Amino acid sequence: MNASRTLILNAAQIERKLQRIARQIVEQHHQAEALILIGIAGQGMHMSRRLVDILREICDLNISHEQLTLHKDAPLEHPIAYSGDEADLRGSDVVVVDDVLNSGRTLIYAVKYLLDHSPKSMNTAVLIDRFHRNFPIRADFCGLTLSTTVKEHIEVSFREDGSNSAYLEDKAQAESAS
Repeated sequence: MNASRTLILNAAQIERKLQRIARQIVEQHHQAEALILIGIAGQGMHMSRRLVDILREICDLNISHEQLTLHKDAPLEHPIAYSGDEADLRGSDVVVVDDVLNSGRTLIYAVKYLLDHSPKSMNTAVLIDRFHRNFPIRADFCGLTLSTTVKEHIEVSFREDGSNSAYLEDKAQAESAS
């Protein structure tokens, strides 16, 4: 059964949201000596890569880009992998990036891991915030806040050719229609 899909952000809208998020990051960190953007493996990494490109175009901050890989469904049962040197996190300004903030599980475990390395400051950036929190975390920089039901799913796709998109999938509606 196919889910009912509704386009919620097209490529141009996603680009505008990323441009705005990047400017908010600069505004927040304009006095920082350096900034580390850490993308959550998958779509968060694609989003952070685009944010790094935008930041390098609009500011003179020394920006590092790293990846954090964790098992999103069972983060305590699998090791977390960080692509950079963990010692560089000490005293650094960090922004953790993911595509969608849903329950907060992924971001809270990512933040917990990074806090163990004593950054100076830490913010979170997401393209879409769904407000279905099970964990006490929020998005400091957010492209779109969207009220959804628990049965709905958001699929974000970042593509090399720039044909990015975000869809809302209503699996319950598709099941009732069949």
